[in-house]
Amino acid sequence: MNKIFISGHRGMVGSALVRKAEVLGGFNTITATRSELDLCNQAAVFDFLAREKPDTVVIAAAKVGGIHANSTYPADFIYENLAIAANLVEGSRRASVPRVLFLGSSCIYPKLAPQPMTEDCLLTSALEPTNEAYAIAKIAGLKLCQHYRAQHGLLYHSAMPTNLYGPGDNYHPENSHVIPALIRRFHEAKERGDASVTIWGTGTPRREFLHVDDLASACFHLLGLDNPPDWVNCGTGTDLTILELAQLVAKTTGFAGKILTDPTKPDGTPRKLLDITKIKATGWQPKISLETGLAAAYEDFKSTLTTGHARL
Repeated sequence: MNKIFISGHRGMVGSALVRKAEVLGGFNTITATRSELDLCNQAAVFDFLAREKPDTVVIAAAKVGGIHANSTYPADFIYENLAIAANLVEGSRRASVPRVLFLGSSCIYPKLAPQPMTEDCLLTSALEPTNEAYAIAKIAGLKLCQHYRAQHGLLYHSAMPTNLYGPGDNYHPENSHVIPALIRRFHEAKERGDASVTIWGTGTPRREFLHVDDLASACFHLLGLDNPPDWVNCGTGTDLTILELAQLVAKTTGFAGKILTDPTKPDGTPRKLLDITKIKATGWQPKISLETGLAAAYEDFKSTLTTGHARL
C-alpha cells in the first residue's frame, strides 16, 4: 500500500487527486486541512512529514487566482507559493520521502514563447507581467525538484498543467479563473434575463483547457513511471479564443443574449498552448472533451448552489 500525502486536498486539483487515488486503489491517502497543517509554517511541515513518513508527496496546494487576483496581490502569491514548495520539498527530503510530484502551471513559460510551448522554452525570455509573481514561485518549485533529484538522487519531478476546470472550482466573481467566472456570469445573466454579457478584453487571446480529472489521470500516470521527465507539460494540445470559449459557455448554460467585449480590460498572454508530445510519448493522453467537460462543470456548479457548497 503506497502511503501518499496529497496537499491541498480541498482544492479543485487536490480533490480530483483524492478521487483518482480511491478509484485506482492501492493508496493509503493522507490529507490535512489548513487548520491542521499550515504549509507556510516550515517547522509544522517538517514535523508532519517526519511523523507521517509518506512514500509519495503530491504538492497540489497553491494560492491561485485569475488576472485580477494575481495583479492585486502579487506579494501574497509569490510568498505563499514559494513557502509551500520549499517547505514540502525540503521537508520530504528530511523525512526520506522517496518520491515527490510538484504541480506547476503553464504560466511558467515566457509570454511570447513559440507556440505550442515545449518544456525547453522555460526561462528563455520574459514572463507575462500580470502573473509574474505566481509564475516565479512555480518555476522555483520546479527547479527545487530538478536540483534535489540531481543532487540527492531523489525521484522528485513536476507536472505543468494548462488552464484547469472542473468539479470544486472557485466561482468568485473577481478571484476566479476564466471558465468558472464565465459559467457564473452567464448563469446569473440567464437567471436575470439580461440581454448581454460583457467579457474582459478583446476576446482574441487563445487558451487551452484541461479537465481536472484528466490532470489527475496524468499525475498518477507520471507517478507510475520509473524515470519520468524532470518536468512535463499536461494539456490537450488544442486551444480556442476566449470569445469562442464564451460562446461555448453561453450555449452550455442556455444564455441566448449577446456577448460583448471590453478592450479596456487586459487580455493577458496572447496565446498559451502546450506541446504535449513528451507526456504522450510516455503513454498518456487526455480523454474529456471541452464540450463534455463544460456540461459536467455547469451541472456541478448548479448542484453546489443548491447545497450551499459553491465557492462564491
